[in-house]
Amino acid sequence: MSTLEKLTTTRQKEHELEQLSPFELKDNLIELASDRQKKSSLTMLNAGRGNPNWICTMARQAFFTLGRFGIEECRRQMDDPSGMAGIPEIGGLGGRLRDFLEKNSDMEGAGLLREVFEYGIKTHGFAEDDWALELTEGVMGDQYPVPVRMLKCCEQVVHDYIVKEMCDGKPSVGGRWDLFATEGGTAAMCYLFDSLKQNGLLKTGDKIAIGVPIFTPYLEIPVLDTYGFNVTYIHGNGRDENGSYNLQYTDSELDKLGDPSVKAFFIVNPSNPTSVMISQESRRYLVNVVKEKNPNLMILTDDVYGTFVPGFQSLMNDLPANTLCVYSFSKYFGATGWRLGVIALYEDNIYDKMLAELPEQEKKRQAKLYESLTLEPQKLKFIDRLVADSRDVALNHTAGLSTPQQIQMMLFAGFALLDRENRYKQASIELLRHRYQLLWDGLKIKVISDPNRASYYSEFDIQDWAVTNYGQDFFDWLQKNFEPVDMVFRLSERCAVVLLNGGGFAGPEWSIRVSLANLDDEDYSRIGRIVSNTLAEYVETWQRETGREVTAQGISCS
Repeated sequence: MSTLEKLTTTRQKEHELEQLSPFELKDNLIELASDRQKKSSLTMLNAGRGNPNWICTMARQAFFTLGRFGIEECRRQMDDPSGMAGIPEIGGLGGRLRDFLEKNSDMEGAGLLREVFEYGIKTHGFAEDDWALELTEGVMGDQYPVPVRMLKCCEQVVHDYIVKEMCDGKPSVGGRWDLFATEGGTAAMCYLFDSLKQNGLLKTGDKIAIGVPIFTPYLEIPVLDTYGFNVTYIHGNGRDENGSYNLQYTDSELDKLGDPSVKAFFIVNPSNPTSVMISQESRRYLVNVVKEKNPNLMILTDDVYGTFVPGFQSLMNDLPANTLCVYSFSKYFGATGWRLGVIALYEDNIYDKMLAELPEQEKKRQAKLYESLTLEPQKLKFIDRLVADSRDVALNHTAGLSTPQQIQMMLFAGFALLDRENRYKQASIELLRHRYQLLWDGLKIKVISDPNRASYYSEFDIQDWAVTNYGQDFFDWLQKNFEPVDMVFRLSERCAVVLLNGGGFAGPEWSIRVSLANLDDEDYSRIGRIVSNTLAEYVETWQRETGREVTAQGISCS
């Protein structure tokens, strides 16, 4: 047995806990790390969750400045000492907004708000009073969201942003994508799974494919009794010409999607935890597979990390008719608490076509579901069914993301559109790349350049490292003496460092995931050193037990 220091968490307990989702396992790791922190001078480093430690300031400043204007407008109609005010009035509202911004030009956010207002008028021809009313009522939140799917003007601005970021500003098709504003990407996922089932596009027992590794809910939701899908995994385990993992889907894996019995393909792109975008070559291959062998393949792509890869291209641009794109504003703008997401679906899509081709009996069943919404329920578009289903149809009239959330979402989008030199984008990309470099410098491993890397997370494959550097015998010894999650428990208990296990994301069992978003830069150097020292301790123990030459290097948590 190993002479490594014994942990308070036994191997049997590790084995039991590794069956949990990594986001549930992390609670045990945090508890261990907290205990270690209390007993030492160590500071706990939690690189398990991907909440960014930066925010976008300018769009928030514009939001609060707009709020000031909204309060003034409401008080114009009624200003009761009790604290009661009226509601905005449309007549001359655009002019009053201009005057307010002129008089308060030194107020933080006023400049961006003026630019966004002018952008809507000059780019989309918004009537200035209508546009000003949507902004003012929206930020005040005094009206129900109308339309329920998304505010009319806000949708067009956010659409421009989605095309810029998801299609690199070069859409492959004419026409538009319809948007549904949701309470973050999480709500979008739930709505999509539910509506695909509700509308008969996916049935219990249907075969679906999931690109792995992947954010764990995409693994957990499809196998719930509610859905009961038959899951095929598409593994991102490709290697480059030098034999190093590039984490791409190989042609042989993508060929699985050519089977017409595979109804849907769910992916996160760039992936989580590997944080790598699907390469141009793989996207081209996938397009051919779909068009030639499985033209009705439904694709759900979660592209929340796409903004961290220069020139990112979503599958919504490669296969617009097939793809439902989920995008969240949470990571890029440091807005996880705002719960801002959208579902984008191209106006000419296979979902509406497949609904039109359903058997008459199924059409009648669905017509009964939606007959309270329209006199022609069979013609209701899939994206509008998503909205209705999100409120159990009966509450469709009160559906929709809260209007203040939609205004903040639109201001984030407007800020990015008007940042024509991409200063914010470049700053965020450089920040993550710098942290990635610091982590791997600490690991004492050379970073291989990869244009597809988002660097939001970093996955380290212990098995690949072990076999490459010390041979299969060393890895066999690791497997015999330790659980794959031993590393994350050892880091938590001994050094107060919390990382997640890659196996929980359907990645390599012997891997760890580091979030590069939520700690200070120098913390990643420390994490790299601690992981490197812990790996060295495994090696030293193996060498001692097997009579090999010992390279002594005691564990250090600094």
